[in-house]
Amino acid sequence: MRTFGKPWLRGLWLPVATVTAMMHAGSAFAAFPEQPVRIIAAFPAGGATDAIARVVASELSTLWGQTVMVENRTGAGGNIGANYVAKSPADGYTLLMASPAETVINPLLYSQMQYDAEKDLTPVSQAGSAPLLLVAHPSVPARNVKELVDYARQNAGKVSYASSGTGGPQHLAGEQFKLMTETDILHIPYKGGAPAITDLVGGQVHIFFAGLPPALPFVREGKATALAVTTKDRSELIPEVPTLVESGLSDFDIENWQGVFAPGGTPPEIIDEIAAALRKVLDRPDVKEKLANLGISAAPSTPGEFKKFIQRQRTLYTSIIEAANITIQQ
Repeated sequence: MRTFGKPWLRGLWLPVATVTAMMHAGSAFAAFPEQPVRIIAAFPAGGATDAIARVVASELSTLWGQTVMVENRTGAGGNIGANYVAKSPADGYTLLMASPAETVINPLLYSQMQYDAEKDLTPVSQAGSAPLLLVAHPSVPARNVKELVDYARQNAGKVSYASSGTGGPQHLAGEQFKLMTETDILHIPYKGGAPAITDLVGGQVHIFFAGLPPALPFVREGKATALAVTTKDRSELIPEVPTLVESGLSDFDIENWQGVFAPGGTPPEIIDEIAAALRKVLDRPDVKEKLANLGISAAPSTPGEFKKFIQRQRTLYTSIIEAANITIQQ
C-alpha cells in the first residue's frame, strides 16, 4: 500500500520550520537590546565627542529601557578606544562614538594601525556636526579673511597658527587654508584645544581653527576676532560670521563631526535598529537644543548615508595630507 502522508508532510515541514525559525529570530531581535549597551568615547571627558556621547546615551536609555553607559578609553589620538570597539563582539552592545581622527584621518597618517577602520568598524549613523571657527588674536590687523591673507603674505613665515595636535581636523584645516591661499604660515601643535585657545588669547600664536564652543566666549569678550567658519553653511550659533567659501575659498568645507560605529560584522538588522533609534532621539527638539548648547548640530543619518559621507571624508583628507606632505613619526 502506498503512503502519501510522509512526502506531503516532508514538503510542508520545510516552510513551516523556516517560518518558525524566522518568528523566533524576529522575536529575539525585537527585544534588542536585552542588556546594557556601552558607548566608547575615545577622547577625554569634557570634549565634544564625550559630550554628545553622554547626551545620546541618556536618550537611548530612556527609549530602550536599558542602561546605556559611556566609557572613556583614551590615548593615541583616539586609536585606543577605536581598537577596543573594533575587537569587541559584533552584537551591537559595544559602540564607538567617533570623530574624524580615529576613523578617517589616523589610518591615513599612521604607518602601523591595530585595526582596519574600513573593515573593523561599521558606520551606523552620523550624530553631530560643528564647524571650526577661524579666530585671530586682536593684534592681528585683519577683520576678514582677505585681510588675513594679505597680512600673511606680507609676513611670510612669521604668522603662526595653533592646532590641538598634529593630524587633527584643526591642523588639516590650517594646512588646507595654506594650500588654498598660497601662504607660508607656521604650524604650532598643542596637546589639546584648551592650551591652544589659551595661547591664542594670550598672543603667543596669531590664528587658530578652534572648536566653536570654547572659542565663542572669547569672541564675545573681544579677546579673539572671528573671521570665518569652515563649513559650507554659516553656523546658527554665530550667524554673522561668514564661511570661508563666502570669503573666497571655494569648496572649503571641513567640519568637526561625531558619529556612531559598531564592530565590523555586526548584523545589518542590528545596525538598522540602532540607526533608527539614533534618528528618533536626535530628531527631538529638546535633544537638538541640548546639543546646540554644546555648539553641536544634530545630524542623524542612515547607515548608507553615513558610509558615503565617510568615503567623501577619506577623499578630502587624503588630498590634504598628500598635498601638504604630512607624516607622523611612530
